[in-house]
Amino acid sequence: MSDAALPDLDGRPKGGFFKKLITWLLATIVLAGAGFGAGFYYADAPLSPSQEVLRLIEKNAADAAAEEETGPMRVPREMPQTEQFETSYYEFPDALTTNLKGSRRFLQVGVGLSTQYDATVIANVERHAMALRSDMLGVMSGFTEEEVEAEGGRDQLSTRLKDAINARLLELEGFGGIEDVFFRTFVLQ
Repeated sequence: MSDAALPDLDGRPKGGFFKKLITWLLATIVLAGAGFGAGFYYADAPLSPSQEVLRLIEKNAADAAAEEETGPMRVPREMPQTEQFETSYYEFPDALTTNLKGSRRFLQVGVGLSTQYDATVIANVERHAMALRSDMLGVMSGFTEEEVEAEGGRDQLSTRLKDAINARLLELEGFGGIEDVFFRTFVLQ
């Protein structure tokens, strides 16, 4: 075979394969680094999606308010910090029935109590229910028919029942704590 039939290998650039390989590797590293950097930047956002939505809503509201400067601006009012307490209720299971003072008529009421103190007050009421029922019957029987039917008669009866209950609880437990007395039923016959 003659040398003329063989291709000229000396004219070919040397290291072409390795240059392409290195170029591809560098391009891959650069693209991976850019992807990692972008992911790190976006993943490092300090706000959750819901917080981000709220931030955008507030921003849009502020932008809209800034654009609408034709009328007076609303100034937010600071709300004072007030403590709010949970109200607990207790309802005596049976209605109380008693004769009214100087009358043949009787009064039958279903009684409920409320307190904003802890469950200890309700536990004290349940523990001393018999004594409290007796005191409430005594208070109710001291009212006349006219006092009960008068305007504000129910409120007066409620206040006197509350005072009697708190006095008994104070005597027995050292603390009253009942803040209101309610009537779930109120029958005068």
